[in-house]
Amino acid sequence: MQQVEAARFGGPDVLHAREGPDPAAGPGEVVLGVAAADVLMLDVLVRRGSPGPWNVRPPYVPGTGVAGTVAAVGPGVDAAWVGRRVAAKPGRAVAASAGSGNVADAAEGSAPVGGYAELAVAPAAALVAVPDGVGLREAAALVNDGMTAMLIARAAAVRGGENVLVTPAGGGLGSLLVQLVRAAGATVIAGAGGRSKLDLARGLGAHHTLDYSCRGWVAAVRDATGGTGADVVLDGVGGEIGAASFDAVARGGRFFAYGAPAGGFTRVEPQRARERDVSAVSLLEVPMRAGDHTRLPEAALAAAAAGTLAPTIGQAFRLRSARDAHRAIEDRAALGKTLLLP
Repeated sequence: MQQVEAARFGGPDVLHAREGPDPAAGPGEVVLGVAAADVLMLDVLVRRGSPGPWNVRPPYVPGTGVAGTVAAVGPGVDAAWVGRRVAAKPGRAVAASAGSGNVADAAEGSAPVGGYAELAVAPAAALVAVPDGVGLREAAALVNDGMTAMLIARAAAVRGGENVLVTPAGGGLGSLLVQLVRAAGATVIAGAGGRSKLDLARGLGAHHTLDYSCRGWVAAVRDATGGTGADVVLDGVGGEIGAASFDAVARGGRFFAYGAPAGGFTRVEPQRARERDVSAVSLLEVPMRAGDHTRLPEAALAAAAAGTLAPTIGQAFRLRSARDAHRAIEDRAALGKTLLLP
């Protein structure tokens, strides 16, 4: 089979398409014929060798989410899975029971590898059936971001009538959050960099859009909220932009850091948060409940089947062009979700 291998840590050029052996399903496992593989900023960070809660050593096959059709099952797995359309996080069956505390534990328990291939192994216990009416590309776009969006929505507990700032609203995860926040009855203030991403957020229902690469964007948030600031800030950017977005949260509001592409999760000094009575939480601190690894993506796929949640697939690359997919994400040129197609 064809697969993409990271020969070492480094830039996109460390990714090489090559032939590898077809995998075999062990006890409790299945082999999937991959129709589409998710490409995440996480994949980029792991490829760079960035520190994080994962245990990966080169050479390895990247990829932490796929959708496809079950081609074979291992011992102890119901043969009825064969031929079914599923979404899954690739990995060996032992990973399905590892990690029980929070998102960081989950990442450590299931190393983010194995999806950039024509065939992938996944634990049968972690399979999520793809409902009728949802394509496999859409399922691949939701296997990770859909789960995380549902987790963030639950943890942030957005209420109708609140003003909510979502950044970056033009990415795969941010575009889902725009839809979930609007569905909760809140006013969506979408922050992103560039016209195309702002147009995407507006098309998904954002009430206000602003470019956080422009000066005065935090003041624009306050203007949009009548001067008070956002009741909730969902910060998926981190770095300097994330730090600035804390200034956009209203007194007594909630600040939720869920991403770090601009230089690390936003860290809010406790004293600073107390001075404004702001609750500041990181996604890495949010506990995962038993069954969430399948329950949350199932909920996202069910919403997609019902037509209430739609992933935006902005670009898809052939498997052999994985370098280009990573460059698009690193260069902030990607719109919505990025996929690889074997």
